[in-house]
Amino acid sequence: MDEGASGRRVIHIGLPELSEEQLIEVGELAQETIIDHVFDALNRSDVKDIEVTMRINRDETLDLEVEVYLEVPVFVKVDVERLIDEAVEKAYAAVERKLREIADEGKNQA
Repeated sequence: MDEGASGRRVIHIGLPELSEEQLIEVGELAQETIIDHVFDALNRSDVKDIEVTMRINRDETLDLEVEVYLEVPVFVKVDVERLIDEAVEKAYAAVERKLREIADEGKNQA
């Protein structure tokens, strides 16, 4: 039996004034951070399937929804749920840093 787990998190960013290019950049950063973290912890051969889905919703605030699915063979001894949580936390921190950079750039241009 294979061990698979998934997790979904919504990050409330609260910055509605981002360009399409910046939105894409933020989503790609989060996705790359998650994938990098998983493959820092596991060999590529230890991962049967990985899916990282990013959705950005723009309403009154900006929400980044992150969904991660990770499947490893049963013989790979890893807490998949914890690994996903750690990867999402790292992605959140990376996104937060990027948003601060964007905000600082906006202040410097004003």
